[in-house]
Parts: sequence; C-alpha cells; structure tokens
Amino acid sequence: MIYLLEDDTNIRNFVVYALNNSGLEAEGFERPSRFWAAVEKKKPSMAILDIMLPEEDGLSVLRKLRESSETKDLPIIMLTAKSTEYDKVIGLDGGADDYVTKPFGTMELMARVKALLRRAEPVSDGKEYSIGPLLLNPDKHIIRVDGQDVALTLKEFQLLCYLIRNKGNVMTRDQILQEIWGYEFDGENRTVDVHIRTLRSKLGKAGDLIETVRGIGYRIGGK
Repeated sequence: MIYLLEDDTNIRNFVVYALNNSGLEAEGFERPSRFWAAVEKKKPSMAILDIMLPEEDGLSVLRKLRESSETKDLPIIMLTAKSTEYDKVIGLDGGADDYVTKPFGTMELMARVKALLRRAEPVSDGKEYSIGPLLLNPDKHIIRVDGQDVALTLKEFQLLCYLIRNKGNVMTRDQILQEIWGYEFDGENRTVDVHIRTLRSKLGKAGDLIETVRGIGYRIGGK
C-alpha cells in the first residue's frame, strides 16, 4: 500500500487513481494527522509526500519517518511545487529517495514509483564486505564503522552496496541513477551527488573510502 500525503484534493485524487490504475494500491490523506493515524495502523510500502501542508510540512513528516525504527527504511518520494535546486537538495538531504516537482507527467511519476519499489531490496549475493573500518553485510542490512552500527536511508544503503559490489571501478552518475533510481541522468540532476555527500557524512571516517573521480563519477577501493 502506497500512502500519499497531499492537501490538494484534485492532485491527491488524480495520483491515487493513477497508482491504483497502474496495478498498485494507494490511499490519499489530506492532513498529516490522518496520515500518521494510518501509518500507526499499517506500515505502507512507500510514502509520497507534499511539502507545503497544513499542521506540519512534508519535510517534518519526512524527518519523523526517518527517525522511527519502524519506517527508517521506507521508500519516500517528495512530490511538490518547490522546484529550485536548493529545495531539491534540502529534500534529498533530509532522507527522501526521490524528488518529483509539480507539474509532473503521470507516466514519469508512475515509472519512478515502480522503479523505487523494485529497488526496495538490494539483490543478495550472500557476501559480507570489509574495507578498512567499514563492514557491510547486505543480507542482514548491517553497516558498521569501527564496530559501531550506522543507520542509512534505503537509497544510501543501496548506493553503498552498489559501489562496494563494484569495488575498484568508477561508476558514472548515469550508471548509478539507472541502477539505484531507474532513470537517466539529465545533466542537472543532483540526486547522486547529494546522496554521496550524506552517505560520506554518516559513514564518518569510512566516508573517505568513497572517491570522487572528477567529471566521471564515484568509486570505492580505487587505490
């Protein structure tokens, strides 16, 4: 079940209809209080959040979802009219997995929703990885730096797994977007860069393992 938090009745009804018509189950909520009541009863498979809302804004809802142990890995898309690069960076920095601006194309939104759901769980290879102070076990969803557990969002976790599974290889932004988000790099998209920045920050000293290859992309274990 996908939960949509959107106070515009027309947009809310349209998106819920489009999701249900695409073979997915969706329910819309006008206010955060109703959204939270629904989450309390049943955890959704994804949340789509507007930013400008009554009661509390979507960024506050995003933060609370990421802080809760029950929903910290929940796939989340921001769907909002706030379309500047700064707004996108704030949303992605806050833990959103994707950011779609209004007005939006129905086919694009459905593609992004389905791509995010497909990538909700990384492909298992049964391996455990240890590089310097970093330990990663994808199957058990364990990330540790110097023995201390590290909490990552779903996309940060998938990004780390992707880089480590391709250790030593430079992965372009286009490759990363295709693999993790399911769509192509358009030359202006800051999604990958923002997630790399927050991933490095959360990994602490192990963040230095992620190397920037100027003009190309990123890699781990290139030295």
